Amino acid sequence: MLSRHPSSAADRSLSERKGAARCCPHVLLMRDFQRLLGFVFPYRRRLALALVAMFLGTALTLAVPMAIRVLVDSAFGVHDAARLNQATLGIFALFLVRALVTMIENYHLTIVSERVVADLRHQVYDHLVGLSLRFFANRRLGEITSRVTSDIVTMQGAVTGQIANVLRDAMTLVGALGLIIAMNWRLAGVLLTVVPLVILTSRLAGRLLRRFSREVQDRLADATAVLEETLSNIRVVKSFAHEEFERERYGQAVERAFAATRRKARTSALFSPLISALFVSSFSAVLWIGGREVLAGRLTAGELIAFLFYALTLAGAVSGLAGAYGAFQNALGASERVFEILDTLPDIADEPDARPLPPITGRVRFENVHFCYEDGRAVLDAIDLDVAPGEVVAFVGPSGAGKTTLLNLIPRFYDPAVGQVTIDGRDVRTVTGKSLRGQIGIVPQETMLFSTTAGENIRYGRLDATKAEVEAAAQAAYAHEFIMALPAGYDTLVGEKGVKLSTGQRQRIAIARALLKNPAILLLDEATAALDNESEHFVQAALQRLMQGRTVFVIAHRLSTVRNADRIIVLDQGHIVEQGSHETLLAREGLYRRLYALQFRAPESAGLAESEPAPEARAAETVPFGLPKLARR
Repeated sequence: MLSRHPSSAADRSLSERKGAARCCPHVLLMRDFQRLLGFVFPYRRRLALALVAMFLGTALTLAVPMAIRVLVDSAFGVHDAARLNQATLGIFALFLVRALVTMIENYHLTIVSERVVADLRHQVYDHLVGLSLRFFANRRLGEITSRVTSDIVTMQGAVTGQIANVLRDAMTLVGALGLIIAMNWRLAGVLLTVVPLVILTSRLAGRLLRRFSREVQDRLADATAVLEETLSNIRVVKSFAHEEFERERYGQAVERAFAATRRKARTSALFSPLISALFVSSFSAVLWIGGREVLAGRLTAGELIAFLFYALTLAGAVSGLAGAYGAFQNALGASERVFEILDTLPDIADEPDARPLPPITGRVRFENVHFCYEDGRAVLDAIDLDVAPGEVVAFVGPSGAGKTTLLNLIPRFYDPAVGQVTIDGRDVRTVTGKSLRGQIGIVPQETMLFSTTAGENIRYGRLDATKAEVEAAAQAAYAHEFIMALPAGYDTLVGEKGVKLSTGQRQRIAIARALLKNPAILLLDEATAALDNESEHFVQAALQRLMQGRTVFVIAHRLSTVRNADRIIVLDQGHIVEQGSHETLLAREGLYRRLYALQFRAPESAGLAESEPAPEARAAETVPFGLPKLARR
C-alpha cells in the first residue's frame, strides 16, 4: 500500500508561498494584508465605534485653522475683545471635545489591538501543536518561539495601529486637500507639486524596509534560538566549561541582528529627512507666494495663516501615510514568518473519513513497511512483523538501525513511504490520531516533565483522573514514597522539565503517568538507560507492573534488560536480520550474539556465569552498540 511522502504536503505549501513571493510579491503582500484584516473583522462593531470617533476627531482638527482665521481676521483685525473671547473659547471647546473623542477612539482601538494579538497567538499555537514531529525536528525551538512572540507583536502595529493611522491620515488628507483647494487653488497647486515625489520615495523606502524588516526578524530569531539552546543545556555548558564559547556565540548572533537593524535604520534615516525636505521646500514656496498675496491685498492674514495650518496638516497626513507604508512593510515582513507557520500543513493528519479506534486487544502488524527521510536515505526496508496481543517484543541493534523509527510508526508520529501498520487489523491511517494515541502509552529514555506539580504531571496521563487515582498510579510506579517526602507532596513544583527531581524519580513519574492512562500498547524507549543501580531497581519493578497484560515494545541497548522478552527483534540497517528468544539468538552465530559479546563475556568461552560482565564491560559501560566509552586512566 503506497503512501504519499511524509513531508510532501508541508513542503508543497511552503514552496508555493516562496514561489509566490519571488514571482508576484505584490499579490502575496495583498493576500497577507487581507489575512491580517480577517483577524480584525470579528471586532468590526467596536472598530466602527473607533472610526466614528476618529471621523469626529478629524473634523474637529480641521475646524481649528478656520477658528484661528476668524480669530486673526475678525478679532485682531478690528480690535474687538468680545470676538477675541468668543474665538478663544471656541478653539478651547474644539480641543476639549477632540480630546474626548480621541480617548474613545484610543480605548476601542486598544481593545481591538490586544484582542487581535490574542487571537493570532491562539491560532498560531493551535496550529503549532497540530503539526507533525518532522516540523519540529527540522527547526530550532528559539526560532519558533520568536515567531509566536516578537513577530506577532510586530504584526500588531499593522493590524490595528497602522490601519487606524492610515484611516485617520486619509480622512485628514481628503479634508485638508478639499479646504486648501477651496481657499486658494493656486497656492494648493504649488503645495501639491511635491506629492508625486513623496509617493515614489515612500514606495521605494517601503520595499527596502520590508526586506530589511524580514532580515531583522530572522536574525533576532537566530539570537533567541541560541539563547534557548544555551539555557536549556546549561548543565552541559558548565560541565564542559564552555561559558565563554557560548557568550561569544550569542554575542555574534546579537551583532548580526544589530547589523541588520542598522541597515534598516540607515534606510529609514535616509528617506525620512528626504520626504521632510520635499515638504519644507513646497511649504517655503507657499509662504513666499502667499505673503506676496497678502501684501497685494488679494489675501487676508487670517486666510494665509489658515492655509499654512492646512498645509502643515496635509504634509503631516502625507508623511504619516508614508510612514505607515514603511511600518506596514515591517509588519508584513513579520507576518510572512508567522503565515509560513500557518501555511505549513501537518505531515500527519486525520483522513477525511477517519473513524475513532474502538478499544483494542493490542495486535500490531507491520506489512512490507519502508521508511525514508526527506533526503531519500532509507531507514526501514521491507519490515514484516506480527505481534500478538500481550506479547513483549524487544528491538535491539546498532545505532541507526531503525529501532526508534519503527516504534514511531505505531502511534503514527510518522507514516511509512510504502506498506502499512495495522492495529487489530485497522490501518493506523484510517483512524483518528486522538483515539489511536489514547490507547498507546510511551515511556521515553529522557522523561520530559512540565513545570507544574508532581501530581499534575501524573494526571497528564488522564486529565479527568481523581486525586485517589493519581496516588494509586504513583504507588504502583513506586513513586508515592518519594513524592510524599517532597516539601508539598503531590503539590510540589518539580521545576522546568522536572529539574528538581532525579532521573529515576522523573522516570517513575512518567511510568505513573502511563499507568494512569492504562494503555493497551506500551512503548518503552530505553527507559532505564540513564539510571543508577538503585533507581533502576525501582524503575524496573514499576515497569514490570506497567507491562502486565499489555502489548509491549521495548528498545534497549543494555541487552540484560531484554532477556525476558517473549521475542527479540534484531535490526541492522533497516532490516530484520534475526528474531527469537534470548537463548535462541545466543545459540546462533549472528549479530545478536556479537552485540551481546561486547557487553558480556560468553559463558562457553570463559566459563563465567551468563550475567557476569566482561572485563571491558566492567571498565566502561558501553553506550550505543559498537561504541564503548574509554575508561578513565
